[in-house]
Amino acid sequence: MIPYGKQQLDAADLAAVQEVLQSNWLTQGPKVPAFEQAIADYCQVSFAVAVNSATSALHIACLALGVGPGARVWTSPNSFVASANCALYCGATVDFVDIELDSGNMSVAALEEKLRLAQRQNQLPKVVIPVHFAGQSCDMQAIAALAEQYGFHIIEDASHAIGARYQNQPVGNCRYSDITVFSFHPVKIITSGEGGMTTTQNPKLARKMQMLRSHGITSEATELTEPSHGVWYYQQQLLGFNYRLTDIHAALGLSQFSKLDSFVSARQQLVEHYNQAFNRYAEIKPLSQHPDSYSSYHLYVVRLISLTQEQHKVCVGYLRQHGIVGHLHYTPIYLQPYYQQLGFKAGYCPQAENYYQQAVTLPLFPGLTPEAQQFVVTTLSAFLEQ
Repeated sequence: MIPYGKQQLDAADLAAVQEVLQSNWLTQGPKVPAFEQAIADYCQVSFAVAVNSATSALHIACLALGVGPGARVWTSPNSFVASANCALYCGATVDFVDIELDSGNMSVAALEEKLRLAQRQNQLPKVVIPVHFAGQSCDMQAIAALAEQYGFHIIEDASHAIGARYQNQPVGNCRYSDITVFSFHPVKIITSGEGGMTTTQNPKLARKMQMLRSHGITSEATELTEPSHGVWYYQQQLLGFNYRLTDIHAALGLSQFSKLDSFVSARQQLVEHYNQAFNRYAEIKPLSQHPDSYSSYHLYVVRLISLTQEQHKVCVGYLRQHGIVGHLHYTPIYLQPYYQQLGFKAGYCPQAENYYQQAVTLPLFPGLTPEAQQFVVTTLSAFLEQ
């Protein structure tokens, strides 16, 4: 089977992990801060905080911004459930902003309209979480302008977008947000096995996230509420979590990071070949790309605009029958059974549902051979022509 995505490991990655396994540090050693510094430098940001998953990163980002009972968090329905679950973990309520059909990203027009209505009802969000779907940044300048007008914080969910750029600046620099979140799951651009990272320019947010990832504990003398009892002394000041990244994972992430730009370049080339191959089909619509964005292309998604919902389902099955893991990213979050129990109904975000009925994710990863990619093109073409 040709997967829709997979990790690309080499001898250097294996050696990096082996080095840690043979060292004195398996958990909280030197590799974690080195990985954080590498990401911070790359993103041109002051602080990076490594954690054990992007889900954990989203959770502590919300907590650092004061999300709790009574707060409202808005995000995109076109994402993995973690983008919304993080608000519920904090006891807040979650709501969804419809997307642009062509890009899959949060619609600025829909956000603005929803904010106007929420202001009249005194129900404005505390935090908005735009999701950089498939590796392309949302229109962050426009979203930040709305944040200034309506008084909400921004967490960029860039789980798909390490290595991407917006307005020729790296995604993660937090120019238009309070915090950015990255994922290093094996199907993402680079991997640490499991792992996530937050970036921020705000030292207070960074320090709070550092404490939240490690049980809410500090041993910093300047933060203690009483004189230290000894070199061993620490205090728990927050109800935190064990969300720490290990040195084993950080070593793999750091080794993978050295190949980040080459991985993104390879993905760009594969996408160009796909787009050229599908150009003759009016019914195949790749995601549109904003001129201000340089996508890291975590996913390659096409919309099959001429298919019925049943034909769409048959298409994904046809690909899998022929050895290609066609996939769908994503079912709108609010259509999941858990969110239906919270009162969300079909029709809530019409564009997200239109997208859901048309989208197919095709294989995309640096190790995809020209022969395998051509097989994907030929197989999808055969389905559409039958």
